[in-house]
Amino acid sequence: MVTIFRMVALVLGLGVTFGEAAHAQSQTRSLFSVQDPRTDFIRQCTAHMTGRWAHPDAVCGCLHDHAAAMVPDNDLRQALLRGIRESGVPTIDNDWVPETKQSQISATFTLIAKPALQCMFDPLE
Repeated sequence: MVTIFRMVALVLGLGVTFGEAAHAQSQTRSLFSVQDPRTDFIRQCTAHMTGRWAHPDAVCGCLHDHAAAMVPDNDLRQALLRGIRESGVPTIDNDWVPETKQSQISATFTLIAKPALQCMFDPLE
């Protein structure tokens, strides 16, 4: 009787241990599956830069980290990043920003001109 009790306890203990291990493994997998927005940006941008630049990932990373970082307004920065991601060049479509900020698009390009050219012709990385 004691032996059966010990076996049942052992089986239950192993079940709990393996259950916790499986749960921990699934949490670890979910952490790895969450993509870094910067990495995703570079992946999408690089496709447009390949063939034009020797190190397209460096150009894309530089545009993300230096040119877009110059834009203080979040709506304009997100529109700029979208334009680079979709076309490979700094661009902002009027439809991507609120109407109240559309007048700031030209000033945004002036703000990013120097760092964008630096990224394309002499990457900081």
